[in-house]
Amino acid sequence: MVKGIHKLLYILLTLFLGLFVASSFLIRAKYLYAVYGDTPVLEKQQLLLFIVTAAALLLAGLGMYALCRRLDRFSPKIIIPAVLAASFAVQTAIIFLFPRLPTDDSQTVLTLAQNILYREDYSSFQTTGYLHMFPFNFSIVLYLKTLLLLFPDNYLVIKLFNIGFTLITTLMVYLLYKELNVKSRSRDYGVLILAAFYAPALFMNNLIYNDVIATAFLTSALYFAVRFMKKVALKDMILAAVLLAIGNYFRSIGAIFLVAIAITILLQIRRIGVKKSVLALVVTVLVFMVPGWTQNLLLQTTGKVEGSVNANSAPVYMWLNMGVNQSTFGFWDNRQSYTIYQRQAGYNKEKSTELFKEEISRKLSEAGAGGLLKMYTKKLVWTWTEGTYQMERYGIGNGSSTFGRGMGAVGDKYSYTTFATELFKGDSTARVGLTWAMYAMKILMYGFILVRLIGGLKSGRFTEIPLVLVVLGFIAFYLLWEIKSRYLFPIYPLLLVMSYMGFKDMYDALFTEKEG
Repeated sequence: MVKGIHKLLYILLTLFLGLFVASSFLIRAKYLYAVYGDTPVLEKQQLLLFIVTAAALLLAGLGMYALCRRLDRFSPKIIIPAVLAASFAVQTAIIFLFPRLPTDDSQTVLTLAQNILYREDYSSFQTTGYLHMFPFNFSIVLYLKTLLLLFPDNYLVIKLFNIGFTLITTLMVYLLYKELNVKSRSRDYGVLILAAFYAPALFMNNLIYNDVIATAFLTSALYFAVRFMKKVALKDMILAAVLLAIGNYFRSIGAIFLVAIAITILLQIRRIGVKKSVLALVVTVLVFMVPGWTQNLLLQTTGKVEGSVNANSAPVYMWLNMGVNQSTFGFWDNRQSYTIYQRQAGYNKEKSTELFKEEISRKLSEAGAGGLLKMYTKKLVWTWTEGTYQMERYGIGNGSSTFGRGMGAVGDKYSYTTFATELFKGDSTARVGLTWAMYAMKILMYGFILVRLIGGLKSGRFTEIPLVLVVLGFIAFYLLWEIKSRYLFPIYPLLLVMSYMGFKDMYDALFTEKEG
């Protein structure tokens, strides 16, 4: 029965990835803020350009893999620090070359952190305040407040800490790969280098928000959970539980990782043992709740808020309502949902919940089965094949006060200009070329993951089940939720791990026997 469940999960992910790869030969998913504003774009694929770009990347990948194999003679104690140091240098250069200023939520949470630190101003928790509506973002406000307290009040400090978290994620990608692929006879430095110089991760340090931090904690949590499942040492699971709780505190999609870890443990309960499995799950769930409980308790006991901060926060139905939108297939709805909560419901959670339920029901009824199928297909394809995690806006940035056109245009500036900001200005060849490369690379990655999944189905090898469950969880969740391709950023490490496994399987099948 367990093997049957494993097969079903692999088949499900294979079908979704097959859809993404197949659709890329017909449709191009695009996000180019400098041209279209803050809106998703699906257009007819430029097939020749796509094939040429993908082929060039594949050839470059084969060349880099061959070079990385030559590093096997060097100790990890030499290569790992050297690669991380080189990655640090590149990331530092990027934040100086592209000095993007915080905007939107990023600017808001930074301003709130300054207000709390310098003026003890917690008024944002009051009705109409940002934290009244989005109390879950108090975690990033508290984090920024701490940095401002301990270090100079400077964007550079915050971005340097982002780089630190990205380097942790890079190391965890390598360790997770090695933990899942223990039979590998090589040192596999290629996956370390891939993670260390993966462009979306390098550029997203420019975003002063919770994405980079949560990704580091959640990836680390999954690594230690996998270690627990292999070595059955409770200390690994306790550490995984703590990291998972912190990651979820920064970004609430940690629940998807929690469910994936729990299911994987239950699937292996005979090998792990009932007692240790139950204990691990109980500890993980209890620790998972601690940050939220602690935050509410401290805010109430210190008199900063009256009652639970979640009492009248925006309900989950607001994001579900955004997710049902035929015109932008679940992307930002130009404040329509905000208006329902703020104006029609007067910031009342219970009242707005009923209004959102009515609105969702109306939309579903008007769309009909055909309309919904079309919308959800577009939603899946754009979210999962856009490929850049919207780094073009949040990482590279734009140099004008209001870039973009239409209702999606939002303020976006640099601290100063450099030759790099000029080179990547607007719809320049450099900016468009980089987004094309990341798009084609994402499709290639899906292709390599398919190689790994199909190989697993044929051989009965299902070692990547925890990763498969997390990815399927994200697919299911963002099928219903409001979408941004940036929301998939926390699982880029898992996609790197699985795609590198598939790439290596392909390489071994094509070249190793001939070399031998």
